[in-house]
Amino acid sequence: MSKPVKRHGLITRLWHWVNVITLTVLFMSGLNISNAHRYLYWGNYGFDPADAWTSVIRFPGWATIPGYYSLAEARDWHILMAWPFAIGLLVMWIAMLVSGHFWRDIRTHISEWKPAAIKRDIIEHLKLNFDHGDAKYNFLQKITYGIVLGVLLPGMIFTGLAISPGFEPAAPWLVDILGGRQSARSIHFIFSWALFAFFVVHVVLVLLAGPIGQIRDMITGGKQ
Repeated sequence: MSKPVKRHGLITRLWHWVNVITLTVLFMSGLNISNAHRYLYWGNYGFDPADAWTSVIRFPGWATIPGYYSLAEARDWHILMAWPFAIGLLVMWIAMLVSGHFWRDIRTHISEWKPAAIKRDIIEHLKLNFDHGDAKYNFLQKITYGIVLGVLLPGMIFTGLAISPGFEPAAPWLVDILGGRQSARSIHFIFSWALFAFFVVHVVLVLLAGPIGQIRDMITGGKQ
């Protein structure tokens, strides 16, 4: 008799809950850092608000870590959580590739890119029908997870390195690829809010799909 297959592997579950902590602290400490200069620029330099492409609000204390303005403490929290975040993402990618999880469950196929298939998937989502047959994820989920895992999360690491004061001399090519230190800062800000939007949608879909079962499976692994 074969052993039941877990819906979520141990590494996936550990990474998921570690990410809940690290991304929460990174986001909230990042808001505190944003309060130091609320203007965003493109290129290598940016000091004058008149040259900014946009400005952001000053975030209240209840949304930041620490709960009062302190650039030094916010940076300490940010760096502290950046390490487990980056290492965890690396471990997750290695695990996904070695186990075949990425190729089997997240990689899309040509047939899924047909307009009719995409339209059908969107309609089913609007109907709150999350059944995707024998596959672990449907097309929209694959695309979303692919963007989050392959673009947004790694992008946060690379842009974060590019805007670190002491990193540019060590790898100026990374700053150049991103279009300059201020461009990296703008992309970092955009990606962070894109991840926040993903988090909100993710939580809403979990609530609609049955939160007790979803959370239980992410703790115990569940069964296929």
